[in-house]
Amino acid sequence: TTSIEKSEDLSKQLKKAKVKHNVLNARYHEQEANIIAQAGVSGGITIATNMAGRGTDIQLGGNVEMQIAQSLANIDDETKKIEITERIESDILTAHGRVVDAGGLYVIGTERHESRRIDNQLRGRSGRQGDPGESKFYLSLEDDLMRIFGSERMDGMLRKLGLQDGEAIFHPWINKALEKAQQKVEARNFDIRKNLLRFDDVMNDQRKVIYQERREIMASKDISDVIADMRDEVIGELIARHIPEKAYPEQWETDALSRECQRLFALHLPVEDWAKEEGIAETEIKSRIGDSLDRKMAEKAARYGPELMRAAEKSLVLQVLDQQWKDHLLHLDHLRQGIGLRAYGQRDPLNEYKSEAFTLFQAMLSQFRETVTTLLSHVEFQPNA
Repeated sequence: TTSIEKSEDLSKQLKKAKVKHNVLNARYHEQEANIIAQAGVSGGITIATNMAGRGTDIQLGGNVEMQIAQSLANIDDETKKIEITERIESDILTAHGRVVDAGGLYVIGTERHESRRIDNQLRGRSGRQGDPGESKFYLSLEDDLMRIFGSERMDGMLRKLGLQDGEAIFHPWINKALEKAQQKVEARNFDIRKNLLRFDDVMNDQRKVIYQERREIMASKDISDVIADMRDEVIGELIARHIPEKAYPEQWETDALSRECQRLFALHLPVEDWAKEEGIAETEIKSRIGDSLDRKMAEKAARYGPELMRAAEKSLVLQVLDQQWKDHLLHLDHLRQGIGLRAYGQRDPLNEYKSEAFTLFQAMLSQFRETVTTLLSHVEFQPNA
C-alpha cells in the first residue's frame, strides 16, 4: 500500500474475512525484522507500506538465521544447540521447496506510487537471487494518482470503450495514462526539490559565516579583542536607539539609556547629567559608556586573573553562539513554512525569504553580541579554595 491508513484499512478487511496476516508499517517498526523474516513462509500474508529500501531480502520458506537465533536464545547446552540448528535448517529447506513449487513470492500492489522507481523496487521484491516469483498491480481509476494527475479526458474515453463503474479494464491506454500521471508527479516533485534547494542556499550561506566565526574562536587562545569589538557594537546600537541622529539633547532618551546601561552592563552611570553638559555630543556619551565598561572588565580580569577570564570568555561565546544559531534555524524554518503565502500577494516567495532571512540573521548577530556582553558584565566566579 502507499500509506499507513490504507494498510490498516486493508488489514481490517482481511480480519473481517478471518484471513491471518501481518502488518508492516511505521507503527510496527520494532517488529519489522521479524515480520520480514516470516514474509516468505508458505501461506504467509504480509501487508506492507512501501517495501522499497527495507534493506532485507524476503527468504522463501523463512529466515534461517533469525529462527535459529530465536530458538537458541535461552539454551546453553551445545549438543542441544546443534540438534535444534540442524532441525531448523532441515525444516526451512523443506518449507523453501514447498514455496518454490507453489510459485514463490507473490507481490500484489494495491495502487501505483507517485514514483516509478518505487514501483520497480516493489516488483523487485519477488524473484530475487534466482527464486521464482511474480508481481501484479491492481489499480482503480479512483486512486489518488489517477484522480489528481490523470487525464481530464478519462471519463470520455471510458464511455467510448463502453465500460461501466466497477468493471475490470484491460487496455493499453490505461498503461499510457498511468505512465503520464507518474511523469507529471515526478516533474512536480523535481520542481519542489529544486525550489527547496534555492531556499537551502540561503541557509547555507549563513551557516558558512557562523561556522567560520566559530572556527576562528576555537583556534584563538585570546579573544579579548573580539569581545571588545562586541562591546563597542552593543554600545553603538544602544546610542542609536536612545539618541537619534541629529536630535537635540532635549530629545535624547537619557533616562531609558541609563536604565539599559544598568540592565545590560550592571553600570550606574549619570547619563542624564552628562546630557546637560554644554556642547556634549552623542559620540562623547558613547565614549564615556565604553570607557566605564572597559574599566569594569579590566578590573574583573585583574581580580580573577587574565587566564581565567580568557577561558571564560571563549567558553561563554561558543555556548551563546551555538544556542543563538539553533534558535535562528528554528526561526528560518517557521519563516519558510509560511513564505509560500506571499505568492498570493504577487510577491516572489524566494526573494521575500532572502530578505527576511537576512533581517533575522542580522537580528541574531545583534542578540548574540548583546547576550555575550551582558553575561560577561554580570558574571562572577567562585574564588579557588
